[in-house]
Amino acid sequence: MSRENWNIGKAAAMAGGLSALALASAATAGEIELFQTKAEAHNTYVALIAEFEAAHPDITVNLVEMPDAGTVLRTRMVRGDLPDIIATDGNNTFADLADAGVLLEVSDTGLASAVQPAYLDMIARLTEVEGNYGLPYTANANTVLYNKEIFEANGWSTPTTWDEFIAVAEASRAAGITPFYHTYLDSWTLMVPWNSLASNIQSADFAAARASGDTTFAEQYPDVADKMLQLLALGHEDNFGAGYDDGNRAFANGESAMLVQGVWAIPAVQSNNPEINIGAFAMPVLNDASQNKLISGVDTLFAISAESDNIDDSKAFIAFMQQPEIATRFINEQKQFSTLNGVFQSDPIFDELKPYFESGRITSFADHYYEAGMNVSTLIQEFLLNGDKEAFLQKLDSEWDAVAQR
Repeated sequence: MSRENWNIGKAAAMAGGLSALALASAATAGEIELFQTKAEAHNTYVALIAEFEAAHPDITVNLVEMPDAGTVLRTRMVRGDLPDIIATDGNNTFADLADAGVLLEVSDTGLASAVQPAYLDMIARLTEVEGNYGLPYTANANTVLYNKEIFEANGWSTPTTWDEFIAVAEASRAAGITPFYHTYLDSWTLMVPWNSLASNIQSADFAAARASGDTTFAEQYPDVADKMLQLLALGHEDNFGAGYDDGNRAFANGESAMLVQGVWAIPAVQSNNPEINIGAFAMPVLNDASQNKLISGVDTLFAISAESDNIDDSKAFIAFMQQPEIATRFINEQKQFSTLNGVFQSDPIFDELKPYFESGRITSFADHYYEAGMNVSTLIQEFLLNGDKEAFLQKLDSEWDAVAQR
């Protein structure tokens, strides 16, 4: 899972102080608006855009980045002024745009052939329309980041089952080391442990069964809720007072043994402490180690507005990004995995994750298949604050039903 709401509020390369929406309306032939939703990737995009423009002097790429990207994109869809290229994750916002018929079908562009079929299928399952309306570019993973020096100093092995995982956390606390630095001030960060738990405990067809009325959260999610409470109890003194940036900084400075976060947090952690020795493992949710899966999804995909006046130039930019040397640079800088054929992640930080990819022990984010518009992260935050499991699960069901009936 990536974070959609980020506090950056800047539109790079916006000459003359134009706002993002004004920039979109001012676009002309040979001028592409690239709207990207990941604050962490800003510097990478700026550098790559400069290289693309140097190789394509007749094309200008205006990079636009805004907070609350999902709301902005839906608003712009209604106004009929979508960006030429949208770089976002495989989420409900993408699905809404695809289902609304405002994105270009890309199966016959030649760009889709560069993408591994499994990832094309992953995003196709998000939509109700036939065809390919997005080009997956990178994949992420929900992980537990851990401080290797702390683990080695205490003789702890990487856990492979839930019981081992909790035992390591309890040993950490007994040694006077905070096990997990939770960052629940930012409610979106709750979705990292939630999806790791739910996607392993629940079957892949839970959302379809819930939609058809064959099951409920109240019936199927008690164990997920219980384990969220267990993790909460192994946090620090101010779990709801610290946010994403606080957690990255605290973990980088050795204030906790582990940080439950996605691989996208690694560059931020390293920027706070370039010398930290980080490892990453998949949260072991089940006590049968062979049944635990890594939660991975499309972190970045490129979609083109069907109404763009610059479709050919947009395709040229995406083709540039798909070049193996460019794609490799992107995943190395962003600590992600490529969805493209023949492009691989070789950073040793990910050594413990590679077996999951090689054996196919991967599953997607559970919440990507919930009813769009459910305010799940806020409901989880409220639940962990009050501890009322039954009321929480009933509220998830009522929220699902309310959104489905709109």
